[in-house]
Amino acid sequence: MVSENAAVDVDVVVIGGGPSGSTVGTLLKKYRPDLNVLILEKEKFPREHVGESQLPAIGPILNEMGCWEKVESAGFPIKIGGTYRWGTSKELWAFEFVPTSKFKDEPRPAQYQGQRVFTAFQVDRAIYDKILLDHAAEVGCDVREETQVTRIDASGGHVNGVYLADGTCIRAKYYVDCSGYAGIVRRANDVPMDIPSKLKNMAVWDYWDNADWAVEIGVGATRVEILSISTGWIWFIPLGPTRTSIGYICPVEHYKKMNMKPEDLYEQALAQEPRIQELCKNAKRDGDVRTTKDWSYVAEKMVGDNWFLAGEAAGFADPILAGGMTLAHSTAREIAYIILADYNNHGEVPWLKRRYEEITTRRIRQYIRFADFWYFANGQFTDLEDMTKKIAASEGLDMTAKEAFRWLSLGGFADEDFFLPGLGGLDLIAVKEVARRLSSDNDAELEWELTKFNTFKLNLTGAKKETLPLYNNGEVHKVEAFRRGLKLLPKMGQFKYVMDALAISPDITEFMRNTEASLMHSHGREGKDLTLQQCVATLEMMLIDGWVVGKYDPKRPRIKIDVSSDEQNLGIRDIDGTLRLKFHDGVAHKCENGEAKASS
Repeated sequence: MVSENAAVDVDVVVIGGGPSGSTVGTLLKKYRPDLNVLILEKEKFPREHVGESQLPAIGPILNEMGCWEKVESAGFPIKIGGTYRWGTSKELWAFEFVPTSKFKDEPRPAQYQGQRVFTAFQVDRAIYDKILLDHAAEVGCDVREETQVTRIDASGGHVNGVYLADGTCIRAKYYVDCSGYAGIVRRANDVPMDIPSKLKNMAVWDYWDNADWAVEIGVGATRVEILSISTGWIWFIPLGPTRTSIGYICPVEHYKKMNMKPEDLYEQALAQEPRIQELCKNAKRDGDVRTTKDWSYVAEKMVGDNWFLAGEAAGFADPILAGGMTLAHSTAREIAYIILADYNNHGEVPWLKRRYEEITTRRIRQYIRFADFWYFANGQFTDLEDMTKKIAASEGLDMTAKEAFRWLSLGGFADEDFFLPGLGGLDLIAVKEVARRLSSDNDAELEWELTKFNTFKLNLTGAKKETLPLYNNGEVHKVEAFRRGLKLLPKMGQFKYVMDALAISPDITEFMRNTEASLMHSHGREGKDLTLQQCVATLEMMLIDGWVVGKYDPKRPRIKIDVSSDEQNLGIRDIDGTLRLKFHDGVAHKCENGEAKASS
């Protein structure tokens, strides 16, 4: 037990000063400046760290933390998507958050608004992590670098205190484990880890100076490169004007079989990829090859009496989806809100803890499953042949492998986000495009389900109401939702827009008009970020999951959806295929004699 005389008391101890630790600390101090928040980091920043590619979901968190401008001013490349070559195909294809044709050239640094809401960063972690940790200190956190936690005093699921290398013991009301894979608090509480995937990979990488960017868009925008080779895949991530991260991921079994030094394995992999060789022909390597194992895992318990697991301490998913930093920031944000709720006498902290563990577990598992889906499409990973069937079974569905593959492709478990249906950090439109690209022999089966119907009705039969927590502006709000079995329908974000529009009219044309009008006149965070395409994607998910029932009236037109790397268009067509109404850039255009005119 902890000696009273030896203990130093604070409100919150955060172990680890990476993105998770900085996010927890910053948000706690932003909304409760009176709290004594201590961040313990064993290293001295800046320090290198792998995991440089982000997703757009991080942007609003950086903005809430008050450090978006600092990150933007660092000049990191703007990530608008990725260039892929996957499986047995030699074709390159682009996935983009913002279509290249729509991305407007604008000076930097820019504000968090307009097109930048839909983009992400590719960051040099040495610089990025230091920006965030310094920001946490500036807002009032007690940040101690080069301070290692050597022991956790824990018993009965409760943390009594943490000991530092110099023997100092620190006690707190709450302890947040942001120590990554080390999982210091997790291990002290004997929390086991589940490894739900067959994938056991390893990564080897180095940093390069003066490599050419594969694509340069506007001022500082680009796409990452993800290139499949015979023994795994290669990443190419520009981190700044002159610095690039290039890595190779392969199965551990392949590494063992080759019996090569990591340096030699790395060089052999890059030699197989002419595209990478061309981009690096004038570049120079740091020459310090790094390695790490890349096994997906999920902690079987993420909250305790007075402790939380955040980021990689809670779980890790294969980096093919670039979801690691999103999980780090998002889990840390939710933990901060739960701690704030306790100090604000919210009264339902146990409920918030349960929701955090349920949501985080599901989110990490979905990242892992979707990563498995990607690898399933790569002929090099034949041991995953029945993976989609097992994924479907874990959701309580009895399907053949082919049926499960189609279900995944449609976005069959697209309920990880309360505002926007998606999977693995991608919205449903992206999920479908990825599925189409990865399954060329199944194109006919990857059509949008809603194109078969033209009238839709909300179906809440057998559903039970429940309440979900919504975290905003430092406070916890309650939002109504419906649950039927494993499926959840939150009455917020895109889902609420669809429900409200269907309540006005079941006709798809009127649905499009009403939704467009609502989006054009909406205000606040939800309204400004929504697009008509995403609302249609939400209708698609609700149809697949049975929250909406569709019917076909031969006298009414149906919707037509065209998605390409350049633009995303929606249109209403007559039964003979004639385009009647086109929705583009949030505006309805009547189509007459082959020409589109703005509709009133």
